[in-house]
Amino acid sequence: VCSSLLFSFFLVFLVSLLFLSFLPFFLMMLSLQSFRCLPVSSLVSSSLVSSLTSSWFSSSFPCPSLRETPLYEEHVKLKGKMVDFAGWSLPVTYQKSLTDSHFHTRTNASVFDVSHMLQIVIEGKDRIPFIEKATVADLQGPSKKQKATYTLMTNKNGGVIDDCMVTAYHDHLYLVVNAACAEKDWEHLHSIKEGFDVQIRKLDNALIALQGPLASKVLSPLVSVNLKQMEFLASHRLIVGGESCIVTRCGYTGEDGFEISVPPDSAADLWNMFLDYDREKIWPAGLGVRDSLRLESGLCLYGNDLDDTTTPMEAALLWTISKRRRQEGGFLGEEVILDQIKTKKYQRKRVGIMLKVKGVPREGAEILSPDGEVIGNLTSGSFSPVLKQAIGMAYVHPSFSKIGTELLVRVKNKTFLAEVEKLPFLPTNYYSV
Repeated sequence: VCSSLLFSFFLVFLVSLLFLSFLPFFLMMLSLQSFRCLPVSSLVSSSLVSSLTSSWFSSSFPCPSLRETPLYEEHVKLKGKMVDFAGWSLPVTYQKSLTDSHFHTRTNASVFDVSHMLQIVIEGKDRIPFIEKATVADLQGPSKKQKATYTLMTNKNGGVIDDCMVTAYHDHLYLVVNAACAEKDWEHLHSIKEGFDVQIRKLDNALIALQGPLASKVLSPLVSVNLKQMEFLASHRLIVGGESCIVTRCGYTGEDGFEISVPPDSAADLWNMFLDYDREKIWPAGLGVRDSLRLESGLCLYGNDLDDTTTPMEAALLWTISKRRRQEGGFLGEEVILDQIKTKKYQRKRVGIMLKVKGVPREGAEILSPDGEVIGNLTSGSFSPVLKQAIGMAYVHPSFSKIGTELLVRVKNKTFLAEVEKLPFLPTNYYSV
C-alpha cells in the first residue's frame, strides 16, 4: 500500500513538473497568437504598425475566428504579416518595408487585396431614386452611366454613415462599401427600401486594386480594350485574363490604377498574373502602405476622418453634392446638410495639418490655438515618406481652418508647432484621356 501511495505521489509530482515546465512556452504562444491578431483600424496612424511589422513577427500563426479573402493563401505564401482588420485576416505588410513599398507604388505599381470590402448590386426600376435617397450621389443622365461616383451615405441627422463608390449600369447599380461598415450599411439600405421597387444582393467577388504609374501597362495585355481611352472613374465589364470582371479606373492611393472585381475562384490566378508581369516592378502591398498613400493624397478613412456625426460640410466634401441635389434634396439629412450649405454655420472643419518640427502626430492628439486653447483633434496622422514631414488630418473650428494658419499639436505632454496645409498634400496622378 505504501509503495502504491509513493508511486502515485511521484506520478502526480512528475506530471506537475512537466506542466510547470511547459507552461511558459504555452503562455508565450498564446501571447504571440493574441498579439498577432490585434485589430488594426488606423494602420500607419497607429503605433501598432512598428510592432506588427517587426522582424520577429511570424506569419506562421493563423488568426483564429477571422474571415479570409480568396487571396489569403497567396498572402501566406508571400510571407505577409497578417492582422485583424474589420474581422478579416489581411496583410499589413509583406517583406519590404513600409517606406520602400510606399515609394514603389508611387514609381512603379503595387497590387492590393481589398476583397474585404462589401460589393453590392441593386436592381429594380426604382434603383436610381432609391440610391439618391440613401446617398448624396447624382446618378441621373447618360453621362453618369458606367462611371463610378464617390459618394456619402447619410443619416437623418446629416451624418455620414459611410463613404462609398457607386456605379450605374444599364440595368443595375454596383456599390463598394467599407468593410468596417458592411453590416451597418447592409441593414441601413434594407431599412429604407420600403416603397421602392428594388432588389439588393451581395456580390461575392474578390476585389484587387492595381495601383501606380505602371498599372495600365500591367493590365493592358490581359484585356482586349484600349486602356488609353478609359478615363478616370470609368467602369466596364471586361474579360481580364480570360475571366469576366468589373474593371473600374480608380483607387485609394492618389495614383492611376484599377480596381478589378473578379470571381473568387479566379482571384489567385489574376493576382499572380499581375505580379508575374515583372516581380521587380510589381509588388504586393498591404494595409499599412495603403494608409500612408491615402493620407498623402488627402483621402478620408472612415472611422477616423468620417463618422455618423460628421456632415459633408464639416468633412470638406461638399463637392460630392451636385447643384441638382442641392436644389432638389431628397437624401436623408437634407435639412441639416442644406442648411449648413446655405448659412455656412457649422462647428468644425476637416483640414490638413503639417508639423513644422520633428515628431509624428497620432490619431486623437489635441489641436490647440497659438494661445493654447483646444480647438480640435487629429483624426489621422503619420510621417510622409515623400514629403519627409509629419502630416495629418484634423477637425478644427472653422475660424482656424484657413491654409497657412499656425497651430499647436499636443501629444501627451509635448506640443509641436504645426500649420494648416492644403489637401491633398501631394498632387494626385489620376489618369486623364
